[in-house]
Amino acid sequence: MDGPPMDGPASGDLAPQSPADTTTLRHALGWFATGVTIATTLDAEKQPVGLTCNSFNSVSLAPPLVLWSLGRRSFSRPAFEQSTHFAINVLPSGQTALAKRFAKPLENKWAGVDWSPGTAGIPRLPLALAVFDCRVRERFQGGDHLIFLGEIVEMQSREAGDPLIFLRGRFGGFIASED
Repeated sequence: MDGPPMDGPASGDLAPQSPADTTTLRHALGWFATGVTIATTLDAEKQPVGLTCNSFNSVSLAPPLVLWSLGRRSFSRPAFEQSTHFAINVLPSGQTALAKRFAKPLENKWAGVDWSPGTAGIPRLPLALAVFDCRVRERFQGGDHLIFLGEIVEMQSREAGDPLIFLRGRFGGFIASED
């Protein structure tokens, strides 16, 4: 047997499936737990724009690069396409309502949301576990998404906290193993 032992019983055997079936593909991808972030920028009128994003990843430590992707049909796409900067705000557990709010194309999702301007005025959420202010290095077309590669120009992070996690279509917390 290759690899580490599994923690618990598997529910059925792995079976070949077609990635062309988007429902089946979404189901399989749902097994990968992700952190939950809110990507922010400013629109052409310098108004805050933001959306829930779980496609955030680190790319490089030197230089400090991160990436995230945005659906081409996103209501927020024009603002992110024209902006030279964005911020990634890593949400703590207990912020499911905020994550759900920013996942919807609401007219004024910022009403009542506390934020402060970061690099280039980009919104930072003070409740975040970490905030990465980034300068856009490149944008790539990737299927039905636009991929943003950003260079971290400034960051803030807390010493402790628990992240909000997304798995199998649901939000939850993280339980650390004592291994």
